Amino acid sequence: MRSCLRALLGELRMFTDRRIERHQLPYFLRVFNSVTDKPIGFLGNVCEDGLMLISQWPMMIGADFELRLKIPASDGILQVIDVQACCLWCHEDATPHHYDAGFSLQRAPPEYGQLVEALKLYFSFQPLPASA
Repeated sequence: MRSCLRALLGELRMFTDRRIERHQLPYFLRVFNSVTDKPIGFLGNVCEDGLMLISQWPMMIGADFELRLKIPASDGILQVIDVQACCLWCHEDATPHHYDAGFSLQRAPPEYGQLVEALKLYFSFQPLPASA
């Protein structure tokens, strides 16, 4: 297991007592404009070839974006993952003054795939050990 994935899983496990609910994920993983390093929203969902951004601003459909994910690591240092993505859709969120936008990834490093796997593992149901 690569160090990025291990660090993220370690950080997620720190929340075992205060488990992160799926609806809290956006507040845990912030998304930035990688050119300006200014925050533009929160990660709402991820998959191998895309992501959903929750933002206070609508995103331009068809535009390419340079996005930066800053993943908290167990040592307090942020793991930075830069991706290039195209906005496929954008609509108003159920939360007032927020927008959901779907992005297709055009370029992503291997660490993005590790993030997707770590989040799938964290938020999936794991079988309980058999009792004696």
